[in-house]
Amino acid sequence: MPQPLIGRRQLLVTGGALGIGAAAAGLSAAPAWSAPSFQDHPFALGVASGDPWPDGVVLWTRLAPEPLALDGSGGMPARKVEVGWEVAADERFRKVVRRGHAFAVPELAHSVHVEVHGLQPDREYFYRFRVRGTLSPVGRTRTAPAPWARTRRLNFAVASCQAWFEGFYTAYRHMADEDLAVVLHLGDYIYENQISPTGGVRGVAVPPEIQAKPFDLTQYRLRHALHRYDPDIIAAHQAHPFVMVWDDHEIDDNWVGDISKADGEPDTDPAVFRLRKAAAAQAYYENLPLRLPAKPQGPQTRLYRRLTYGRLADFHVLDTRQYRADQACGDRTSDCADRLLPGRTVLGPEQEKWLYDGLGGSRATWNVIPQQIPVTQVDTVPGDGRAFVMDFWDGYKPARDRLFTEIADRGVRNPVVLTGDMHRHMAADLKLDFDDPASRTIGVEFVATSISTKMDGEDLDQGGRNLLDANEHIKFTSYQRGYLRCTLDADTFRTDFRVLPYVTRPGAPITTRTSYVTENANPGLQPA
Repeated sequence: MPQPLIGRRQLLVTGGALGIGAAAAGLSAAPAWSAPSFQDHPFALGVASGDPWPDGVVLWTRLAPEPLALDGSGGMPARKVEVGWEVAADERFRKVVRRGHAFAVPELAHSVHVEVHGLQPDREYFYRFRVRGTLSPVGRTRTAPAPWARTRRLNFAVASCQAWFEGFYTAYRHMADEDLAVVLHLGDYIYENQISPTGGVRGVAVPPEIQAKPFDLTQYRLRHALHRYDPDIIAAHQAHPFVMVWDDHEIDDNWVGDISKADGEPDTDPAVFRLRKAAAAQAYYENLPLRLPAKPQGPQTRLYRRLTYGRLADFHVLDTRQYRADQACGDRTSDCADRLLPGRTVLGPEQEKWLYDGLGGSRATWNVIPQQIPVTQVDTVPGDGRAFVMDFWDGYKPARDRLFTEIADRGVRNPVVLTGDMHRHMAADLKLDFDDPASRTIGVEFVATSISTKMDGEDLDQGGRNLLDANEHIKFTSYQRGYLRCTLDADTFRTDFRVLPYVTRPGAPITTRTSYVTENANPGLQPA
């Protein structure tokens, strides 16, 4: 018989307090709760930080003593609550360097987003929140180096795709123990799929209100709480700052622009889908450490942005969902002519120009492009014949050609693309012309497998064999779960493909399946 869905006290993170907060909430119509009291810990969802800048970070928490309350309130009344926050140079808060107060308001699910400034570059800090004497766990974060700094080394992780019902988040527990400056999350933080009454591999009783596919704000808030209310993911957010960007499952499978998946549901009407997207975007913002520019305006939110790590690396974070054209050929895996039509776009004209200008103007040693869908050509058919996934950049070949031409013509230094979505690890050379084996290599792509989506997987499945057979530029793939650990310095960009043998039960060990490097001024993959 399935166990009840996640006990409230069971998930509280032990140890020091995480914290800092304050919401960019604006005005609230709610009355203030002058003397808040809670039957359960108000910081059950933990704390998080994100988007490190040289002088500060954004700090997040959400007051939710009952994260899975079926009305989506998190167990909070419709009142605003004053939340105190502190940032310190030490874990025991003897050297507090910044403190303040902000309101957690019901209009934003009592989330708090505090943008802290005035910190020192490339420093470790600790933060926590307080509500009427109740302290949050203590979170650790780190600022980015100064723009002119000659940073010696940078360690970071790359994660994506975490269907709660298809696996445990053991990978995040291991990630929390890594020595990392930042974690890049490249999308599919939640999954909108219908959930079984027993919670898939989790084996817990899931109420019908949470099982249902989300369409409105309450349902998306519940879906985020479900994916977020887990001790391992709480621990990873508590240990490291995250840089977040969405993919498709935060709203609907394979959505683009104002177009939902053609599955016969009411949101195939673009006007209806915009309402659904607005609800999903708000819940996404409420539950993650995002800065104010990412706060949605109806169905629109700006998630593409640039972060710098001294002279070592520029990170050009892309949004490949919100501005692109519809998938070609009915979104079928094929080699249809429509994917070649001039003008097809993944990024939209404004984001394309922003990217090209940023790449061309960068003086960093490494130009890192975190985004969602494979850029490299991915022929899925071994031997004769070809077939491509229309949701990948293969379905938008003119857009990829423009990107690669700009990289070549502008002399962009050391482009490295980081990708999610595929639910498999992959390493590939980026060729100026994939149909010519002798074509110039202009950069590399590292694809991160899923945290839990598609359950345990295997090292080399038949799909992986097909990819290696059909694509000479793809050097490695694995269908196990895990994440990427990247280390870069002035000479090399190294990626370790971290894998777990299973995720359908908790407690798996982690190992490095293999590692690849690319060298400064020598594009292309080499085994480490």
